[in-house]
Amino acid sequence: MRLKNSALLLLVAILFFSCDKKRVFDEYKSVGNGWNKDSIVTFNLPKLDSTKHYNLYINLRDNNNYQYNNIFLIVAMEKPNGFTKVDTLEYQMANSDGTLLGDGFSDIKESKLFYKENVNFNGKYKIYIKQAVRENGKVPGVKLLDGITDVGFRIEKKD
Repeated sequence: MRLKNSALLLLVAILFFSCDKKRVFDEYKSVGNGWNKDSIVTFNLPKLDSTKHYNLYINLRDNNNYQYNNIFLIVAMEKPNGFTKVDTLEYQMANSDGTLLGDGFSDIKESKLFYKENVNFNGKYKIYIKQAVRENGKVPGVKLLDGITDVGFRIEKKD
């Protein structure tokens, strides 16, 4: 029976990952139980086919300790020549009643947040992601953003 369960689990895992044909790059980095405002999450992207176009996503894993309806991110994309394009982005993370958005069956949710579409790469790029959440009426940023546990970056082939 144990062998049968292991074989079934392996088959489910193979089917799950083989269905993700668009994925080119998908990596997560842990930020612990909270994301410090001074912590920059960096991704070194692989060299990609310069004749193809890609869609880019930021992935976040959060749990019920996340107490905000939205999140602000500062995302920088550094090109091989050193030119860096910086974007300040806002994403909704919860409904108005406080329930977290994203996929997941437990209190851990995974949010796939659209970043850029139809991107063409020429060489090796770097991505830098930093949280920039502020409370209403306060100038300093939230020092430790509780509830965010992992930050990811994903590249998919464009249809």
